[in-house]
Amino acid sequence: MRLLRVRQIFAAILLSVLLLTTACTATKTPGRFDQAQQDSSRQKSGQAVAKEATQGSEFNKFFPSASGGFSRVFTQEKKGFAEAKLKKDGKDLAMLSISDTKSVPGAAAKFTKSTKKIAGYPAVEVGNTQTAVLVQDRYQVKALSRSPSFTASDRAEWLKKFNLAGLSKLKG
Repeated sequence: MRLLRVRQIFAAILLSVLLLTTACTATKTPGRFDQAQQDSSRQKSGQAVAKEATQGSEFNKFFPSASGGFSRVFTQEKKGFAEAKLKKDGKDLAMLSISDTKSVPGAAAKFTKSTKKIAGYPAVEVGNTQTAVLVQDRYQVKALSRSPSFTASDRAEWLKKFNLAGLSKLKG
């Protein structure tokens, strides 16, 4: 009788394990994001950046150096783009960046009707917080205010501190 009881318990455990494993392997209905995940997984990484885009590390030497109580902290560098925070007294005042417009078709178009110039290069104001210049019809140099105290004239002054002449000689 004891052997029969052990067999019944063993059969119950075996049946439970079998049911549990088959239930866990059942196919699930595709979620609403599954197709997008498959599509993005098939794409090569970095496709959004043009092959001819300049490496971001090439841009670093053209950024203004820190002085007068300001500090410059590089925050991002990738193909076609480099960015640094401009800080004073530990506070973020602005973001400074250089981007290669080869990766963003039409990005340079906003400069064609520009009547404003900064350091001899066409300049545009984007909203109330951004000022940008276009160098060599290719490189967009931008200052973006992160503090209300950092004005449009401050942005223009910092854009002049970039080595724009050196950037214009960069072979992309």
